[in-house]
Amino acid sequence: GFFPGNLVVSTSQYTSDPSLFTPGTTQLPPGCTTGNCGTAVANGDFPQVFDNDSADGSFGVTSKIVLDQISPFGQPIDSLEVPNSTERGIGANSDQMVTSFSSKSELALNLSTNGQDLTFMGYKAPVDAVDASNGNTPGVIDPTNPVPGAFYRVVGEVDAQGRFHFTETNAYSGDNGRAAILDNSHGSNLIYAAGNAGNGSSPEPVGVIEGAGAQLVDPQLIPEAAQDPGAPKPLGGFSVTQLGEKADKSGKDTNFRGLGIDNNVVYYTKGSGSNGINTVYFVDTTGRACPGTGVGLPVPGAPLPDAPLSIDPSTLQADGLPPNMCILKGFPTTLAKTSTWFPFGVWFANPDTLYVADEGDGTATYSATSDTYTDAASQATAGLQKWVFNGTQWNLAYTLTAGLNLGKPYSVPGYPTGTNSATGLPWSPATDGLRNLTGIVNPGTGQAAIWAITSTVSGSGDQGADPNKLVEVTDNLSATSPPGNERFTTVKSAGDGEVLRGVSFTPGTFVDGSL
Repeated sequence: GFFPGNLVVSTSQYTSDPSLFTPGTTQLPPGCTTGNCGTAVANGDFPQVFDNDSADGSFGVTSKIVLDQISPFGQPIDSLEVPNSTERGIGANSDQMVTSFSSKSELALNLSTNGQDLTFMGYKAPVDAVDASNGNTPGVIDPTNPVPGAFYRVVGEVDAQGRFHFTETNAYSGDNGRAAILDNSHGSNLIYAAGNAGNGSSPEPVGVIEGAGAQLVDPQLIPEAAQDPGAPKPLGGFSVTQLGEKADKSGKDTNFRGLGIDNNVVYYTKGSGSNGINTVYFVDTTGRACPGTGVGLPVPGAPLPDAPLSIDPSTLQADGLPPNMCILKGFPTTLAKTSTWFPFGVWFANPDTLYVADEGDGTATYSATSDTYTDAASQATAGLQKWVFNGTQWNLAYTLTAGLNLGKPYSVPGYPTGTNSATGLPWSPATDGLRNLTGIVNPGTGQAAIWAITSTVSGSGDQGADPNKLVEVTDNLSATSPPGNERFTTVKSAGDGEVLRGVSFTPGTFVDGSL
């Protein structure tokens, strides 16, 4: 079980298996029948296995999920393995869940609204399944998807005693679910989820469009083998046409990653892809927050959403999901194709202070002269952004990066050194920004302590496979310019073949908002 006041970090470990792929022989994607089929260029050894990205743009291998309990200072306490096919007694019909190595946007951890449960997202699949993250879901098959396999997406839920429940969904066909929050307060019992969908050609099937972005999922207490997920239930929609822009590919405006709830408002972030707008959004349950503009502020007293969008399937391919979401006023409205913003996790320290993790652009431009990933080192908004509300709109106060050493390669014991011949760049990763985060305010000092998972750039075949870090910084809430003495410190480092994905306080930590 978990002890109040500690942190939980979601991790995954890739287990090398040379026989998993035979270079020049193993077909990728498995079962591929379209014109984009290839063959493996590397066997199953880590990290060279991810050079197979060059032959398969959807490449990934499922791996087990481990929840590490640590103190806020990084002292290991214990670990809880999520049920998976490598464990004795776990068969095809058993409750189980895995992640996709190296899908870097997965496994965010979020406390439920009553603070007693943790939720996260993955797949119903065995360990070592290939390309699950871009496969279809069984109830939403896209015949143009080059990955023919089908796997349910799963919301995992664990309580303070370490007891698991799993809920399958047909949402996010063709892509991955990233985050989930269980609303179990005041008689509610539903799950808000964030993710992306679609891995095929246009026009996308109706089920792919309605299964993208913001989703509502009904929690299940019965075994996975007895579940029969129906059609996805879209929770929110946004279109760049709300800002007067030309319509994008349906379903891709809502390629959401970060997810949070504050004061009965559900917030989402978008920070990847070439469609839509990379920014912070909220679900408007009143219809009054941003009529005709696409930009606004939550209406005071608005309730949490409790029902899916009402949709007309005959118009989805042409118009996308009905818009009921707004960009939070003051945040960027630049189209993603030209944006330099890449928001990921969000955390409200108080009603007027919002911290946003920006993961950086992922560009691995490297200078051998300075031994630096120069693009990562020069970014202005990657790191921890502090936004302050002035009563009218949100404004960026500053971005904290000191101690992250953006763009500077670091070594990992056992991990390759030198140059990856497949990319011509160093194996050694460097921090590019931040992804998921959590925090707590000390009311006695007026300071906020924030823990965040780093993103990376490297010469690996897939930067999502890089060993990354959990870092912490303490920020003065009243500061409006970056204090010179605030620096990130490393709390936990991933080992060779390991990745860190999400961070949260343990179930039972917060009672009425306090430790």
